[in-house]
Amino acid sequence: MRSLLIFTLVGAGAQLVDGALGMAFGVTATTLLVLSSVGAAQASAAVHLAEVGTTFASGLSHWKFKNIDWAIVAKLGAPGAVGAFVGATVLSSLATEHAAPLMAAILVAIGSYVLLRFSLRTPLTFGARGTSHSTKFLAPLGLFGGFIDASGGGGWGPVTTSTLLSQGKTAPRMVIGSVSASEFLVSVSASLGFLIGLREEFLQNWPVVVGLMVGGVIAAPFAAWLVSRVSPALLGTAVGGVIVLTNSQRLVHFFDIQWLWSTAIYSLIMVAWVSLVVYAWKASRAPRFAPETEEVSPPVHESESESETVAR
Repeated sequence: MRSLLIFTLVGAGAQLVDGALGMAFGVTATTLLVLSSVGAAQASAAVHLAEVGTTFASGLSHWKFKNIDWAIVAKLGAPGAVGAFVGATVLSSLATEHAAPLMAAILVAIGSYVLLRFSLRTPLTFGARGTSHSTKFLAPLGLFGGFIDASGGGGWGPVTTSTLLSQGKTAPRMVIGSVSASEFLVSVSASLGFLIGLREEFLQNWPVVVGLMVGGVIAAPFAAWLVSRVSPALLGTAVGGVIVLTNSQRLVHFFDIQWLWSTAIYSLIMVAWVSLVVYAWKASRAPRFAPETEEVSPPVHESESESETVAR
């Protein structure tokens, strides 16, 4: 019962982050599960099995509100499913001592991307017309995103959503809806890969799966409220820093880095993290529009009439 409660809280925390940012459920939940002494492969398997339910519900919601471009779902989701299956089988075949640092390294990379993406707030140009993405572009993106998502315990949203939004060829709501719908295929495929690779161990993780799903469902309404109260830039920067710092600690312990160098690494991460949080906080409080200047240049016809008067 205690374990179920802990995993429910983990699912609620991950859903709060995902609801506010539109991504990072998998990477946040996996990080928290690994910190709870759950194995790397077991954590990723549980997260993806829980996401089968959450992504199905999300896809239905987006379909209801007509936020899905099925061409993107087909071109992105099918390769993503292949990449997720391969990533799940690769992670399942690794020994625990090898899987843990691999996942930590991937999570550090994803966390760094989230940290920089939301703190620096790189402006994007959003389009409103239909998709013009080709299969040559979407297929490799889905394949890579699916592999990273399964092998690293998360990353589908940060890889695919951010890339498609940066192209500016599709309206943001269509990108988010299509990526969410295609993630269902990725979650199902990754779960099958973990089922084949882990076998009996996969079936032992039902408290984790149930806890994540229950916590996610409970936190979903509050996450919708949170996104209107907290700046996504500030929240994304805070979450990205937590992911980087916690998984960096696992890498430091694995490689047995001595205290002097480890202190220097932690200090560097903390200084960079705090600086980016302050920057994101200032940016979130800045006015969206520049104040109008009080000095107004005189109309052209008035200046022309004054010049005629002086000439006379």
